Amino acid sequence: MVAAAASHSIQATTNIAATQLHLKPLSDPLSYSSLSFSSQLHPLSIKLLGTSRNLNMQRVSAIVKAELDISLSPRVNSVKPSKTVAITDQATALAQAGVPVIRLAAGEPDFDTPAAIAEAGIIAIQEGHTRYTPNAGTMELRSAICRKLQEENGISYTPDQILVSNGAKQSILQAVMAVCSPGDEVIIPAPFWVSYPEMARLADANPVILPTHISENFLLNPKLLESKLTEKSRLLILCSPSNPTGSVYPRELLEQIAEIVARHPRLLVLSDEIYEHIIYAPATHTSFASLPGMWDRTLTVNGFSKAFAMTGWRLGYLAGPKHFVAACGKIQSQSTSGASSISQKAAVAALGLGYAGGEAVANMVKAFRERRDFLIDSFGQLEGVKISEPQGAFYLFLDFSNYYGSKIEGFGEIDGSEALCRYLLDKAQVALVPGDAFGEDTCIRISYAESLTTLQAAVDRIKAALVALKPAVPV
Repeated sequence: MVAAAASHSIQATTNIAATQLHLKPLSDPLSYSSLSFSSQLHPLSIKLLGTSRNLNMQRVSAIVKAELDISLSPRVNSVKPSKTVAITDQATALAQAGVPVIRLAAGEPDFDTPAAIAEAGIIAIQEGHTRYTPNAGTMELRSAICRKLQEENGISYTPDQILVSNGAKQSILQAVMAVCSPGDEVIIPAPFWVSYPEMARLADANPVILPTHISENFLLNPKLLESKLTEKSRLLILCSPSNPTGSVYPRELLEQIAEIVARHPRLLVLSDEIYEHIIYAPATHTSFASLPGMWDRTLTVNGFSKAFAMTGWRLGYLAGPKHFVAACGKIQSQSTSGASSISQKAAVAALGLGYAGGEAVANMVKAFRERRDFLIDSFGQLEGVKISEPQGAFYLFLDFSNYYGSKIEGFGEIDGSEALCRYLLDKAQVALVPGDAFGEDTCIRISYAESLTTLQAAVDRIKAALVALKPAVPV
């Protein structure tokens, strides 16, 4: 009877232990230390606990040994990070640490957004225009863009042929992704904006870089273009006025390029016109889509960041044949959806300032021109520096290659544009962008979207730093 009772006790306790072990979380092998049994059953308890701990430790060990897959897609691995962003971030970090760095790397106007535009944004918030807009943009803004393109550019569109996005950069990326198939070629004249080749790679297309020369103001040679076109050529990207060179394509040259494009049925043109209003007479802007036979071939990209000093408002747009614009809209609908409702209200006000932005933009362009002229005169005095006078935008793209090969004690050799920019950041505390980021290693880019006083100080620092360098090749 005692034996039976003991047997029953063992069986009951075993069942209880099993039940309680089942309820405890398996992830914590030490959680069973709170369980207690009668003194007679202590060996059994120890055995059960030991078994449970061993099982759980084995599971934990298996989890620890499993390696997390941190690989990235080949598409992303093929893309290079933006050097302009990297240098700007580095210069900002130095400035925040107390280093008196002069930052001439970013492509951002130093002016405030014109008051009428800012006020329109404030009113939009106050009046409750803070909800989602249609994916393509508000009808009010798209209609205003159509009027602007007709009156200023001589191109006719309807609102359903306009797609408003979160900046011109998004407009360009979506256009490249919408029209390019894997293996297609995207033709890009160099020097180029840093993002063009990477956008092509994101679309599984191949960037084909066509060199230009400072002696020809960095403008594409039509004969070179024609010699490089193949059956895989899908998209030609033109930027006028140009980032990084400030070059402006004259109408006659664009007409020659258009004749070549017309002979290639698959070839489309993406015309990046974000700097169109920042242009210096006698240069004039021509929209590629306005040329005979090019409307059907052209995807025109523009925005509000540069001319209207609205970089932080993040607003750009695409204009083109409905078939292509709708495809871009499809991509946008599955990524960001529509742009900011507040920014769109402000953009309507921007387009209402008058032809080419009215007096507000004209005053900014006047200041940019004054700065450009100062820099051209200043760097023109330096031995070994080659200059192509920019006709638009707010960049100077200077050829410093005669200084390459110089060796600086404590720094090393100036073996290219990146080394020169590192040297100037270290020695002169001026942040510039190396030309190799734009596909032209002989040059460096200087943004003159800073006050004249700041630019004067930068020039003095650069000249002082260059004293230690000797032109490697007689000029």
